[in-house]
Amino acid sequence: MELVIDLDSPVPVYEQLRSQIAELVESGRLPAGYALPSVRRLAADLGVAPGTIARAYRELQSGGVVAGSRSRGTRVSAVPQLGAAARRVRLAEAADRVVGAARRLNAADDEVIEAVATALSRSGGEPAQ
Repeated sequence: MELVIDLDSPVPVYEQLRSQIAELVESGRLPAGYALPSVRRLAADLGVAPGTIARAYRELQSGGVVAGSRSRGTRVSAVPQLGAAARRVRLAEAADRVVGAARRLNAADDEVIEAVATALSRSGGEPAQ
């Protein structure tokens, strides 16, 4: 599981983590039952405070993305199917991350649009099931 934290982003670190983990789960790259790293281990790996990781995990747990227990740790829950509204929210979050990265690269809007179109064509052009 690769997570990237942007300390220059206006988005709080816990929210960056929450959205990235949620995206990994929803895309199937983190399957149901997958054990997330412990709070302390992930905090050390990313160089952030354990409370930041704990908050991201709590947010994920309240959203039903993960379940936590003292004996088994924090594990990915069964992935629920997203409704149209939730899908739009997740898509907007992903678009914000792409635009943020493009702005940091000083990419022009037409370059961003071309890059997204290319990525869509590489993915087969159809939504993943």
